[in-house]
Amino acid sequence: MAALKRVEAGLPVPDICRELGISSATFYKWRAKFGGMDTSMMSRMKELEDENRRLRKMYLEEKLKAEIANEYLAKK
Repeated sequence: MAALKRVEAGLPVPDICRELGISSATFYKWRAKFGGMDTSMMSRMKELEDENRRLRKMYLEEKLKAEIANEYLAKK
């Protein structure tokens, strides 16, 4: 977030990338993902991504349980 704000303030992208030790492609991915957001929006987005990750994991576990149950029932 700080890097994006510094570029908006007029600092050149290559200088910031060199300072942070990141590639310019990484910077532009960040800008595409986080551009126009404030800190509270970023934290909320990260919370939602974490929740989404947990829900996906739960879904996959339940799907695996259902497949195992189906295989077991098919053998009987």
